[in-house]
Amino acid sequence: MSRLCLIVRGGWPGHDPVRSTDAFIPVLERMGFSLDVEDTPELYADARTMARYDLIVQAVTMGSATVDEVDGLRGAVANGAGLVGWHGGLIDSYRNATDYLQLVGAQFAAHPHRGSERGRTDLEPYRDYTVRVTERGRSHPITESMADFDITTEQYWVLTDSHIRTLLDCELTPQEGDEWDEPLTMPVAWTRQWGQGRIFATTLGHTLDVLERPEVSGLIERGMDWAAR
Repeated sequence: MSRLCLIVRGGWPGHDPVRSTDAFIPVLERMGFSLDVEDTPELYADARTMARYDLIVQAVTMGSATVDEVDGLRGAVANGAGLVGWHGGLIDSYRNATDYLQLVGAQFAAHPHRGSERGRTDLEPYRDYTVRVTERGRSHPITESMADFDITTEQYWVLTDSHIRTLLDCELTPQEGDEWDEPLTMPVAWTRQWGQGRIFATTLGHTLDVLERPEVSGLIERGMDWAAR
């Protein structure tokens, strides 16, 4: 009997929620999942239907969710469904829903430009940085096969709590024009236990070409497999 995955996608179109999730549909099918795809989080409020899913993949940047929808998602994960997402599709969703923020345990706060480009609105806020495997990550099945790698993309400033288990991190270094005066360690990929359910998240994935990098696509594939019931 195959496992069942729910993909919920939508919100801000700049993160290309349809094409980014479409890229992982063949991967999920190869992993043995049957798939349902929804354009809104309305289904989250249907407890009976949500109980069928072994994995929930969410790609909804910003957007909104009702109290019942957030409660339904929390309940599904607490009862054993895995929850996976990347970039703004998981940690910049439903900003006004505090119960959702508690569930995922991390919130996008900013993506600073390069120091010399601070304040520019005509340029993507990209930085060059190294993604590093943490000590925990070197022994975790999602990341144990990975090596550090360099990337140029948005570097997320993330607000988190101590219940996340960081597998990959990076250093956010102050540059000319930045307001902070010391290097900051930011999580790049992590896990979280919520009741009986597992959560996997990564800040990577601003554009499709980043998601298609072997390091990133492999990371997310292993994260989905690990999180699923």
